[in-house]
Order: sequence, then C-alpha cells, then structure tokens
Amino acid sequence: MSGSLFDQIGGQPAVDAAVDIFYRKVLTDSSISDFFEDTDMDAQRDKQKSFLTMVMGGPNNYSGQDLRTAHAPLVEKGLNESHFMAVAGHLNATLKELNVPTNLIEEIMNIAGGTADDVLNR
Repeated sequence: MSGSLFDQIGGQPAVDAAVDIFYRKVLTDSSISDFFEDTDMDAQRDKQKSFLTMVMGGPNNYSGQDLRTAHAPLVEKGLNESHFMAVAGHLNATLKELNVPTNLIEEIMNIAGGTADDVLNR
C-alpha cells in the first residue's frame, strides 16, 4: 500500500482509536501513571493525536510545545529511560491490539524511539 504512514494505518479514525487505547494502558500502569496526575487528559489526548498524525505524514495541526520543552518538567520529576520504555511498550501493545501490520508497527516504533533524546532531555 502506498501513501503516508498515516494513510496506511487508516487515517484519523485509526490514530484516534490508538491514542484512546494507549492512554487507557498508560494511566493504569502504576510505574508511569503518576506523571499524568496533574494533566488535563482530554487536552493531552488531542495533542497526542495531532502529534502522531503529523509525524506519520498526515495533516500538520500540531500546535503543542516541542518535545524537549513539554517533557522538561517530567524529567525534573524523575522521568527516565525505564519510563520511556514503558510508554513505548504500551504504544507497541496498542498497535498490535489494533492489528496494525508488523512492518507499520516497526516504522511507528522507530519514529517513537527517535524521540527519546528530546523527551528525556539528553
């Protein structure tokens, strides 16, 4: 199938479903859920949907902060590689649950992995 990664996974409905399932997993994971205790989750879901849409080649409606700035307060609270890997694991599990083809999961996980230095401010 040709087209952007965004189109290949099913466009906005697929991104919306993935983000909703992803945050259900994240918020029930006691090793990382504390990082979201003061977060407006509706706004967070919307930002995440816009961000994922943009990085997968869909329409760029992302107006949030850059990853380094947005995550700096979390790094100050102790956000580290193990937390990043837990979140990545939930993303991977979500994509599998939605039956996204393996080759597309690999592409998405490579994009996610490429954000680690910015998210962790290193």
